[in-house]
Amino acid sequence: MITRRDLLRGVAGTAGLLGWPPGHASGEPPPETTRLRLAQMPTIRVAPQYIVGELLKAEGFSDVKYVKMTVADVSKALASGDVDVSLLFAAPLVIQLDAGAPITLLGGVHVGCFELFGTDRVRTIRDLKGKTVAITELGASQHVFLASMVAHVGLDPRKDVNFVEHPAAEGKRLLAEGKVDAYLGFPPDPQELRALKVGHVVVNSAVDRPWSQYFCCLATGHREFVRKHPIATKRALRAILKAADICALEPDRAARALVDGGFTPRYDYALQTMQDVPYNKWRVYDPEDSVRFYALRLREAGMIKSTPQRLIAEGTDWRSLNELKKELKG
Repeated sequence: MITRRDLLRGVAGTAGLLGWPPGHASGEPPPETTRLRLAQMPTIRVAPQYIVGELLKAEGFSDVKYVKMTVADVSKALASGDVDVSLLFAAPLVIQLDAGAPITLLGGVHVGCFELFGTDRVRTIRDLKGKTVAITELGASQHVFLASMVAHVGLDPRKDVNFVEHPAAEGKRLLAEGKVDAYLGFPPDPQELRALKVGHVVVNSAVDRPWSQYFCCLATGHREFVRKHPIATKRALRAILKAADICALEPDRAARALVDGGFTPRYDYALQTMQDVPYNKWRVYDPEDSVRFYALRLREAGMIKSTPQRLIAEGTDWRSLNELKKELKG
């Protein structure tokens, strides 16, 4: 069992390996609030958000709480202020911005974690025309991501694909029985499906272009929280980005922390997720490119009306990210 001392030792070791400056940025004042609410959803793709506890304490947050919810509810919780900061897939955030939700995108954290599994009837995305795909919930990350993919190859997700809602366990069972044609999963679903040899991978967004060239999950804040607490926002983002580095550099330690923290039961699937998902790209990719890419795909799919330029101008703030890229050079 990993102890708090082990985790702190690991954080310190990672800091040295990555060249993180000791302590906080020189002359930076303490956070305006010591309270921070994060979303907890049934997926471990947002692992940096779950292993960040000690890093947040080091940033001055003494009251950190996780609010349990479905993946589909995260964007709504950010908009309502029930959650202060959270990671979430870019496309649902774009839909929320288009609807006028008071959220602010702060920075990209990691690249693709979704995998599309299909039966022998589905070999390419275009093969989904006229097929049935299991998703957990309409409007959730699975649905929106797949709609983006379908639109990108010239299909209409509103007409050409039959989306059916099932809990994740049921969707995976139906795929194994051949009763649905495809299932889009996020960790630890892909790791489980590969281990059980269910279906085959049609698209892996961590390695297949163009999806692998854009951020999957972005750090996002409730707009009022970001406005009132700019220092706290930057400190929270810094902790999350450091946690992403830990996931990339010390996947075994991150996986154990996920299990010990009660975020997932299987260490083997957690470790495989840490090794599969590129958590080391936040310094490299431009989150604005990701917003623009998904906004264009969703406009093609008829799911939003706003232009990418408007969404970027009204719903993003990359200042803290740009400062942290210089500070945490690595």
